[in-house]
Amino acid sequence: MFRVQVFQHVPFEGLGSMESVFREAGASVNHTHWFQGETSSAPDAFDMLVIMGGPMGTYDEEKFPWLKQEKDAIKRALEAGRPVLGICLGSQLLAEVLGGQVTRNGHKEIGWFPVEKVSEGSASWVSKIFPERFNTFHWHGDTFSIPSGARLLFQSEGCAHQGFVWNEQAVGLQFHPEILPEVISSWIENGDEEVQAGGRYVQTPEKMRGHSEDFKANNGFVASLCHELMRRSDPKETAGEF
Repeated sequence: MFRVQVFQHVPFEGLGSMESVFREAGASVNHTHWFQGETSSAPDAFDMLVIMGGPMGTYDEEKFPWLKQEKDAIKRALEAGRPVLGICLGSQLLAEVLGGQVTRNGHKEIGWFPVEKVSEGSASWVSKIFPERFNTFHWHGDTFSIPSGARLLFQSEGCAHQGFVWNEQAVGLQFHPEILPEVISSWIENGDEEVQAGGRYVQTPEKMRGHSEDFKANNGFVASLCHELMRRSDPKETAGEF
């Protein structure tokens, strides 16, 4: 049975639409709830790692000491050749482990905004899953630099670095293709202060809850991404150096 390990940082940021993707593929799914003091198994206990989002920053180790342990666990997974998918905070953690830097973005992006491909990443299999330009969901205030050896995949008006791929093994997405309507409602409830503060790229709750066709399209993109990462789970084929 294919084994998926999920790193989760808060109760309200789980797998979203990816939960059903893995279940329907017959995979087992195990969660490490770092915020509850849990620790991760060694890489030989899983075949793929998914790192989810959260409201903290990668630089918040003093407030969340387990972040250092998590970064070490991500590094071990990469060294073992495991496919890794990082979303939002997960992409930032992945970028930092690979040598990139995480900083404040010029604007917070909260809501549905378009991203587009960049030519640098066009040859990657990841780029081929997505259309040239598509509407997707965002909830972030930080951004990452592109690590050495990685390729930029996407950009948006509000954020120059929306995704990257490293060694065709690890994928970081700043946006949330796994988003579901009920997840947005939960995030609005838990992040009400950010929404109320507003901003150039911050939508109202009413605007966030629309977009029925965009939910479907994004969930399709991330399903294809997960299936391909599962296919690439052979360490002999994917292990890289950093």
